[in-house]
Amino acid sequence: MLEVKKQTLSQTFSVYYHKRMLRILLLGAISGFPWVLIASSLSLWLKEEGLSRSTIGWAGLIFGVYAFNYLWAPIIDRVQIPYLTKKLGHRRGWIVLMQIIILLCLVVWSVINPTENLALLISVGLIIAIASATQDITVDALRIEQINENEGKSMAAGAAMAVVGWWTGYKLGGVVALFTAEFFENLGVSDYWQTTFLILGILIILMNIGLMFVHEPIQTDRQAKQKETDQLIKKKLGSSNFVTNFIAYITGTIGGPIISFFRKNGFAIAAGILAFVFLFKIGEAFMGRMSIVFYKEIGFSKGQIAIYSKGLGWITTVIFTLLGGLMAMRAGTIKTMFFAGGLMAITNLLFAVLAWTGKSEILFAIAVIADDITAAFATVAFVAFISLLVDRTYTATQYALLASIGTAGRTTLASSSGALVDWLNGDWGTFFVLTTIMVIPSLFCLWLIKNKIKIGEK
Repeated sequence: MLEVKKQTLSQTFSVYYHKRMLRILLLGAISGFPWVLIASSLSLWLKEEGLSRSTIGWAGLIFGVYAFNYLWAPIIDRVQIPYLTKKLGHRRGWIVLMQIIILLCLVVWSVINPTENLALLISVGLIIAIASATQDITVDALRIEQINENEGKSMAAGAAMAVVGWWTGYKLGGVVALFTAEFFENLGVSDYWQTTFLILGILIILMNIGLMFVHEPIQTDRQAKQKETDQLIKKKLGSSNFVTNFIAYITGTIGGPIISFFRKNGFAIAAGILAFVFLFKIGEAFMGRMSIVFYKEIGFSKGQIAIYSKGLGWITTVIFTLLGGLMAMRAGTIKTMFFAGGLMAITNLLFAVLAWTGKSEILFAIAVIADDITAAFATVAFVAFISLLVDRTYTATQYALLASIGTAGRTTLASSSGALVDWLNGDWGTFFVLTTIMVIPSLFCLWLIKNKIKIGEK
């Protein structure tokens, strides 16, 4: 019997050194940056314009599009963009198109007065969210396709690098946004946020330049398999004409990924997976949606928020995301998710303590660091988990479906976070305790299915 030698820690870590991990890092940054615009920047912009917590919270409904992007994911898998696809490739063509749309939206935001044109402002934010959600479909597919199906450990490493990239785009982008806004505010510029959005547009241009160095992998047999599915459906329909061809295309495109997922896992396990994915990060989302409002209300400046929540948080996130990837590679994604879930419950309580004790830079730093550590472990395990579940025939569609279900819980339910704080009469401590309790149902679902999930982690 052959003895399998266990890898050392350094051997496991060496997976990160492959050049494709740098490409995945950039893709993650491209994916994370739009959240700077429609999350922290938009929330703080509305707060400083005097709008209520409830309004800010409900404005977050624009994130709901992330929960439904799987509906048009099949289009991303099949439809080619005129000119861009030919010049840049299928995946990169879609990404560049969405980046152009986001850039144009920032130009529109730069001339809007929020209090006078709130509906228009939110509508433009919705367009950014749609473009970002569409972009994410392509980014995730391109990221997964950088790694072979049988490379389970590399998939975990790729998930870690994608998360590092996402948080780099989000947190460092947030540092730029907050310090730029504060700089123009101190200069006496009345529309300092509008000016900031023009500066942020430069970062989008730079990211698109970097995207040109991310090469798409050799064409897979994805399209051939999709057409094979279409042909099988045509045979079932018994004829071949425009109507049956259209029905076969739609059925194969939308129904194929769903049928494949349930066939692979079985109905009960598939349902358990979907329940876990939906519930896993709801508590984190409730807290995250209102965190920057909480920081502002408790008395922290934009500069302090930038340093502790964005700058320091980025460093912490990078380090512990890589460590989370190592844990996922050595202990497995499922064990890592249990570990991260427990941490989420504990760290949320730190913010409750901060709310009850009042402004404290030391406690603020501790809470932010702990939260970033937790988010790093949780996100790495979650991304690796759903990446391992997808069928490469339907990479974009299945990943988008699973990610959308996860996003649905975080966006639709968490949009009531501001209303919940108002209902509690501004009792932030109780609010954070409730976010702690929200973690428990997802871990129970995972415990029920943990021994029956079919993923390859070799």
